[in-house]
Amino acid sequence: MENVLDLINGLGAAPLLMRIALPLLIFLARFVDVSLGTLRIIALSRGNRYLAPLLGFVEVFIWIMVVSQIIKSANDIWSYLAYSAGFAAGNFAGMFLENKLAMGTVIIRTILPIKPKDLICTLHESGYGTTCVQGEGYQSEVFLLYTIIKRRDLKHVVGVIHQHFPKAFITIEELRSVEAGIFPTRQTSNLQRSILGRKK
Repeated sequence: MENVLDLINGLGAAPLLMRIALPLLIFLARFVDVSLGTLRIIALSRGNRYLAPLLGFVEVFIWIMVVSQIIKSANDIWSYLAYSAGFAAGNFAGMFLENKLAMGTVIIRTILPIKPKDLICTLHESGYGTTCVQGEGYQSEVFLLYTIIKRRDLKHVVGVIHQHFPKAFITIEELRSVEAGIFPTRQTSNLQRSILGRKK
């Protein structure tokens, strides 16, 4: 791709159309490029050894073939604004897609005033592994419930905890990697299968 403007000129585009088309192309190219870059950084931080390099390859390919060529033709304020807007929108889109994919694993720590026998049974029946430890709180003894889950199940598990203990103290932390453990068997979504592939 020598220059995107050459293609537009070859189609006999009017100057006004070119002034609109160039910022639009810059926005779209930067939007896709940064969206993939954001997903790559998130996948890298969570130790996804296969997805991060693949996204990096596509991201750099788009930059070399499209973005860098378009930027050479940018010479007005609208092109600069389109570049900035594409960058910002790409970050938002990358985080939105990652949230939909719900990649990774999290640990939920729940601190409760009594031993949560019913809650533990409910989580076990749903296929979630839990560990309960007795501890000493500020005013009295407490029970710490540890549950490691896939991030896509976070909303469901927190909802179950709140059903049993509406005022439970909960902390949630991202985990880089997990070995073994007990997780419920769930069908992978179409979006996850198309981007991540189905694990055997």
